[in-house]
Amino acid sequence: MKILIVDDHAIVRDGLSRLLTADGEHEVRLAASGREALALARTFRPAVVILDLNLPGLGGLELLRLAQADAGRILVLSMHAEPLYARRSLEAGAHGYVSKNVAPDELLTAVRRVGAGGRYVEAEIAQALALGDGAETLDALSARELEIMRLLGAGASLAEIAEALGASYKTVANTCTQIKSKLGVARTADLVRLAIETGVS
Repeated sequence: MKILIVDDHAIVRDGLSRLLTADGEHEVRLAASGREALALARTFRPAVVILDLNLPGLGGLELLRLAQADAGRILVLSMHAEPLYARRSLEAGAHGYVSKNVAPDELLTAVRRVGAGGRYVEAEIAQALALGDGAETLDALSARELEIMRLLGAGASLAEIAEALGASYKTVANTCTQIKSKLGVARTADLVRLAIETGVS
């Protein structure tokens, strides 16, 4: 099976590649950024993409939206175990979601299931999704708004966010105003604080 691993940490890419290669006859390619993943997906045409959400520049949620045509079936492997991220990923087109806390055998099961045309969500996250996660406030944000908030929480300036997303400065500034309105905060500094407190960053 052709598998593309997208993660900005070399040790994670290498470890996943070794795990998948040891599991069977998989052809594995690696990408360290969203833009690199888009280019590679167009030429490699993977059956499964294992995608981290926290990528420099073009983040995982934005990449999910852009990669639908070329990326095959997408399994998100994220440090975020919060149901909000799983829900947003699944709504954006992911076919599965597991946290980086998952055991290697469960990750392989998820890859096989997603590769065979099914869906897979880590059990604890699936249970939290079914019960509701209490993130209704952040739920009001679109994927683009959540990505901008994540980048703000990571310390990026509005100009850096505009460049990373391929948008104008004015568009990003207007979107920040909309986010502040939705979340009931007055300043960009409050958005940064909220991003850090809620684990969005």
